[in-house]
Amino acid sequence: MSDTKARPIVIDTDPGIDDAIGILLALASPELDVRGMTTVAGNIGIETTARNAARLLAFAGLSDIPVLIGAQQPLSRPGPEPLGLHGADGVGGVDLPEPLRSPAERSAVDWLADLLLGEDPGTVEVLALGPLTNVAELVVKRPEVAQRIGRIIAMGGAIHEPGNVGPRAEFNIATDPEAADIVFRSGVPVVLVPLDVTRRVRATRNFAERLAASLVPGAVKTAELIEAYFLSAAERESRPLHDPCVMLLALRPDLFECETLRLTVGTGSEEAGALLVDEGQGAPVQVAMRVDAPAALDLLEKGLTGVRGHGPA
Repeated sequence: MSDTKARPIVIDTDPGIDDAIGILLALASPELDVRGMTTVAGNIGIETTARNAARLLAFAGLSDIPVLIGAQQPLSRPGPEPLGLHGADGVGGVDLPEPLRSPAERSAVDWLADLLLGEDPGTVEVLALGPLTNVAELVVKRPEVAQRIGRIIAMGGAIHEPGNVGPRAEFNIATDPEAADIVFRSGVPVVLVPLDVTRRVRATRNFAERLAASLVPGAVKTAELIEAYFLSAAERESRPLHDPCVMLLALRPDLFECETLRLTVGTGSEEAGALLVDEGQGAPVQVAMRVDAPAALDLLEKGLTGVRGHGPA
């Protein structure tokens, strides 16, 4: 077991089946010290995303970790329609306990600002699994505090892959493209995990069966979530495990190949949320372009079943 001190992280999330899988991995990983979860409307409305975050913490026996309610709609656009693929409850009907603790009274942005001010600059990472509205609000309202973030690892966007809500647009970025543009241009280090990578990471039924057979509660629950993430009983692979890729990159960046791209975000009459590589006008963003998918799935399985030795971090 490594003696490396756990890195403080905040999970900014809109759970979501694949969010839930990523959250369970983070909570099971001793390398990551989850200080709180800030919630945002995205996959489903803010009340449900906050409730799901608290339900996951109750399941993990970690209800001392606070849940903060964040943005209920994008900065300047109507909120998105809930994604039906996550079910009415946001987690595909998978059984989770009721929250043991209500969300904190403070706003997500105020809480995050205080956390960053209480830690050494550059030590807290934000793992962003949904639209970037909360982080953008921090950048706008408290720019000097936002600069204390060590790194943002965000799932979102599409570079060469087709989009999933438009020809070139991915859901998280398209939901609040103005927020993404603010975050990319903030000067805070950003690592983006786009569809180009996440579509390569899919679970098989055998993978889910191995998790269930481990009898480790978090792995068993993840197996249920993965089963809810298959398109049909005949499918051999699940939908892409988009959001867990953020945690996997945080744990093992060596499994991913990143490139620095200068990106602009479509916010006007062009396709909202579409990313364009623009050497002249774009903001520099580290973008994961390739992944060792078998190794990433192996890491997910080992992390959830308690097999240590994740490798370089």
